[in-house]
Amino acid sequence: MSRSWHSPPARSKAWATTQKSLGATDACGASGWQALIGEHRDVLAAMTFPAPMRVYGPDDAVTMDYSPERLNVIHDEDGIITRVECG
Repeated sequence: MSRSWHSPPARSKAWATTQKSLGATDACGASGWQALIGEHRDVLAAMTFPAPMRVYGPDDAVTMDYSPERLNVIHDEDGIITRVECG
């Protein structure tokens, strides 16, 4: 069974352990932006966000560095926001 490239990755126990060992917190304030999930990414244009922040989708290239103070807004191929998280 193959996974579609556009499917958000499943969060494994190892992922959670790694984030905890990195000291992952809500340093970027992602918990306050969870209401964006389900909205179209176009709503972001009229909003002001803390820096650093990035918005990306399934076909976008992003660095793999982990930055706990960076807000990540992730959308699907239709532009619908699926996750808001620090990193």
